[in-house]
Amino acid sequence: MKALNSIALILLIIGGVNWLLVGLFQFDLVAAIFGGEVGTKSAFSRIIYVIVGLCALYALRFLPMVNHDHRHSDVRR
Repeated sequence: MKALNSIALILLIIGGVNWLLVGLFQFDLVAAIFGGEVGTKSAFSRIIYVIVGLCALYALRFLPMVNHDHRHSDVRR
C-alpha cells in the first residue's frame, strides 16, 4: 500500500507542477516533451491550472508522512 500511495502522490505532484507551469507561463512541459500544444487559453482555465498546481506543491509536505507511517507499521509488537 505504501508504494501505491507514494506513486499516486508523486504523480499528483508532477501533474500539478505541470499545470502550474501551464497556468502561470502557458508552458506545458508534457506537451513540450511529447509534442503538442496547450489546448485552452482562457483566463478561467489558467486560474484553475494555478490552483491545481498550488495544491500539488502543498501536497509535497505529505510525502514524508507516507514514508513515516510505513516504517512504524513494519514494527511488530
